[in-house]
Amino acid sequence: MIGLLAQVPGGVLDDAPATAADAGKLVTPDVPWSYIAPFVILFVGAIVGVAAVAFFRKRFPKHLGSTYAVVVAGAALISTFPLWNRVGNANEGPISAVAGAIGVDRFSLFVTGLICVSVILVALMADGYLRREDLDGPELYLLMLMAAAGGVIMASANDLIVLFIGLEILSIASYVMASMHARRVSSQEAGLKYFVLGGFASAILLYGIALVYGATGSTSLIHIQQFLSDRVLTDNSLLIGGLGLMLVGFGFKVSAAPFHMWSPDVYQGAPSPVTAFMGSAVKVAAFAGLLRVFVVAFGSYSEQWGPIVFVLAVLSLVVGSVMAVVQNNVKRMLAYSSINHAGFILVGVEASSSRGTSAMLFYLAAYTVMIVGSFGIVTLVGRTGDGRHSLDDYKGLGRARPGIALLFTIFLLAQAGTPFTAGFVAKFGVIQAAAEKGHWALASVAMITATISAFLYLRIIASMYFAGSGEHGEIPAEFDGPAIAIPRGAAVSLALAVIGTLVLGIVPSVVTDLTVDATPEIMATDGR
Repeated sequence: MIGLLAQVPGGVLDDAPATAADAGKLVTPDVPWSYIAPFVILFVGAIVGVAAVAFFRKRFPKHLGSTYAVVVAGAALISTFPLWNRVGNANEGPISAVAGAIGVDRFSLFVTGLICVSVILVALMADGYLRREDLDGPELYLLMLMAAAGGVIMASANDLIVLFIGLEILSIASYVMASMHARRVSSQEAGLKYFVLGGFASAILLYGIALVYGATGSTSLIHIQQFLSDRVLTDNSLLIGGLGLMLVGFGFKVSAAPFHMWSPDVYQGAPSPVTAFMGSAVKVAAFAGLLRVFVVAFGSYSEQWGPIVFVLAVLSLVVGSVMAVVQNNVKRMLAYSSINHAGFILVGVEASSSRGTSAMLFYLAAYTVMIVGSFGIVTLVGRTGDGRHSLDDYKGLGRARPGIALLFTIFLLAQAGTPFTAGFVAKFGVIQAAAEKGHWALASVAMITATISAFLYLRIIASMYFAGSGEHGEIPAEFDGPAIAIPRGAAVSLALAVIGTLVLGIVPSVVTDLTVDATPEIMATDGR
């Protein structure tokens, strides 16, 4: 019967109804809501928040937005715990939902947890920032929740179209957040530049998906994997072209060189808490999507895409470290530093091994707390107007505000890879993964650029402690007057970030035990 289609659990459309009673009915896939609880909590939380703000905005105290975001993200984080035990059960294992479009494994749950942690830390930090800048708050928190929901989709996607939808949800919310400071022209410019270049990158990624579909006949990762394992393509140029375009799209999202052009300007112009969110949650989600697609679905083609990732890693390591040391704006320094960190994470991707995946996930966890903490300090030092980010603005900070300077020093040393910090374990892990695969050239480049990057971080530290003091050691005029206020939420966020940075460096097994189990898998469409 033409036009009567029934969707079976495998995601294939069948034009023959199972029974006469089914004629005229569209059978939709069963949605086990408990499987996708973290996404549901974040998405519904954002929608409910938008509706509440639209109808009752004048009745809400300003601090409620931050509290609401923390509670919603905390609930989503807690919801991953029972799922973690469930998918780790040998009798059940990883599960799928929505006709196999969404997969739930420990990899996706780990990434979801990192995104929720980022939302919590940034929301705590943003409350004081919005009060200081006299900006409306609810929109920022709700956009963060929506972006986090998109990131969760990317980490869980079993289909390229679903992954693209998650990417767009994440990206559109990020574009708006980058331009939220209406009284700063640089914020408007950052949002516009991010939108234009981000839309271009998304189009390239979509063209890549289209080419992959043309080569394999499907956008489902499980079907693509089966297709490639069952046959040898005599002409794989269409598939290789699709993979290349997809790498370009992902390269933009993770700010890997040479697709990093947007990163320094957007990081500098966007509100500082938004920059912290972009450097943590957005980067985590983008790398999760990259790894799920290339290392898992196209692992058999690693000889084709591996050299491209190798080049991206080397360029990111070199460009990020070299360009960072010649900057005089701290936010631009950290932006180029993030490009260097992206190169280190790509080293783990290029290894295309279980150790490489584990090292990459640990690096993302360490980078999340380090970068949120770093931009938390930048938010405080920027003061009203969020414009004091020159290196000169940090001169004498160690004498004038020793507590803030000490915290920033810890975060900077961690990013440099100093022992007993999260950064050291993270960098050692990805370099070890590359060495075990015999990629000594890439490991050597990573170690050399780590040394170069250390100069960048020491330069900022030296400015805080050894520059700007008067002839008799008095506090610099730059810091005369009222002390830099540390709002309660920002203090909690910084405390959690510094604890995470030190704990991951001293007792890394707290997270490495989780990353070893967080193996990404593509689940079949029968719920397993």
